[in-house]
Amino acid sequence: MYLTFTIILLLLGVALLFAEMFVLPGFGVAGVFGFLSLAGSVAIAYWKLNLLWPWAGHVTLGASILLTIIAIVVFAKSKVVDKMALETKVEGSVEMPSAGKRMEDMKK
Repeated sequence: MYLTFTIILLLLGVALLFAEMFVLPGFGVAGVFGFLSLAGSVAIAYWKLNLLWPWAGHVTLGASILLTIIAIVVFAKSKVVDKMALETKVEGSVEMPSAGKRMEDMKK
């Protein structure tokens, strides 16, 4: 039962972090719950699954780190980053007054 719950929390955490990156950009509810789900799955693995397999916590921690890195790499290589990037160029200049020159005397 704990193994199933750990796997579900791990996959839910990665899915929520993935949704936070792709669908809901910014630091929001999905990111917080995704992180808490990952932390919960690792905690359950260390606390409860350690009785069955002494290495279960280490495997779960490694899997959560690996899946999170894979999600970040997929996000970085996707076209979503290009769609969110600002491509507008701001062109213009500002003429600064020299010493002794008033702002009202400058050309418009």
